[in-house]
Amino acid sequence: MIPIKNNKKNLEATVEEMRKFSFSYIEKYAPSKQQLKTYLLKKYLKLKTEKVKKQDIKDLIDVVTDDLEKSKFLSDKFYSESKAKSLIQRGSSINKIRNYLISKGIKDKQIKETIDKINENNEDQDFFSAIKLCKKKRIGPSRVEDNRPLFYKKDISILARNGFSFEISKRVMELNKDDYLKIINLL
Repeated sequence: MIPIKNNKKNLEATVEEMRKFSFSYIEKYAPSKQQLKTYLLKKYLKLKTEKVKKQDIKDLIDVVTDDLEKSKFLSDKFYSESKAKSLIQRGSSINKIRNYLISKGIKDKQIKETIDKINENNEDQDFFSAIKLCKKKRIGPSRVEDNRPLFYKKDISILARNGFSFEISKRVMELNKDDYLKIINLL
């Protein structure tokens, strides 16, 4: 006689395994909900568990992530605020922060709240972030005065590629060395 495998037991074991994988991944990386879902899906597609449909795995992943969210192990709000704060410290523009959060699967409502909170704390955040970037990359006002006109277009394009508007880039590029040094000392 051929033994019949109990599919329900197999799924319960899979849920427990998923929780263990989730906890180790959260502990190591502090991901967003979407990043955790992607990780678990890839993990279980590699394992090729027998006779389990892809849709069943997706449903189990949803159950596990919802459970982790209810127990406060996983929070997109915390993730978006902490990532935005670290990106601001590095000199990223608000556009770059928005695009980064979108790429990590954060919902539009949460992104809007995070951006509003940034603007509430400092309405001219992009200007100060652009100055930090100039210091980091040694462009614009941090260059030697003789070289600034030669590298104007290059410096403007570096700021534009980092998500700063033309108006803000122009304002930063027109700063004289003394004002730039005063602002850097305040940051």
